[in-house]
Amino acid sequence: MSVADLRVDRQPAFVLHRRAWRETSLLLELLTRDFGRVGVIARGARGGRRGPGACSQAFQPLLVSWSGRADLKTLAAAEAVSPAPAIAGERLYTALYVNELLMRLLMQHDAHCTLFDAYAALLPGIASAEDLEPLLRRFELLLLRELGYGMEFVHDSSTGQALEPAGHYLFSPEGGFHAAPAPADPRAYPGRVLAEIGRGDFSGPETRRYAKRLMREALAQLLGARPLHSRGYFRARHARPVDAI
Repeated sequence: MSVADLRVDRQPAFVLHRRAWRETSLLLELLTRDFGRVGVIARGARGGRRGPGACSQAFQPLLVSWSGRADLKTLAAAEAVSPAPAIAGERLYTALYVNELLMRLLMQHDAHCTLFDAYAALLPGIASAEDLEPLLRRFELLLLRELGYGMEFVHDSSTGQALEPAGHYLFSPEGGFHAAPAPADPRAYPGRVLAEIGRGDFSGPETRRYAKRLMREALAQLLGARPLHSRGYFRARHARPVDAI
């Protein structure tokens, strides 16, 4: 079914963002499994009114139906599949960070089924996992791959030779990793750390520190100069950044 079709029924979805529209309605940005990011109008969803947008809580698994041929659809129905995970405190800002990444980086109507399933699995983890950083780093790596910016942690992009555990490498968003002219370069990543990131092993504190820096460096190229609000909100209230992001 194409995005021009008049109606879509019972599509798995999550609300990424919502804002007021006119007197009683909401504009919702949905992450859907088969249609990617979709904007819909939820008429009559504000002010205690009952309507198709009454189930518009963030992080809640939904089945949604919409109609319309324009880019902005009209929400016809929304049904909660299960309760939203209980995400609060610092964890809430981590989840908002993920939503903001998806809002900023995903094109409308560009489906990423694997990413949708990973997001659905990530939210309960954010709510309950003792350690958030490995979950978040793996999701960021998947997001980059889905966008066509996946990282290759095996070979030097300049020479084609294997990355050496004892080596030090610079990262280029366009070309990947290449040998640093000097091991003491503060921008360089140790080869053994890159191998651990490539395996998804974030157990070591040094690896976690470098992985966080690497994700920031890679995502910054796609996000541009406009800062992420989710990072600033928590810092403004608590005078420190969110550890995981």
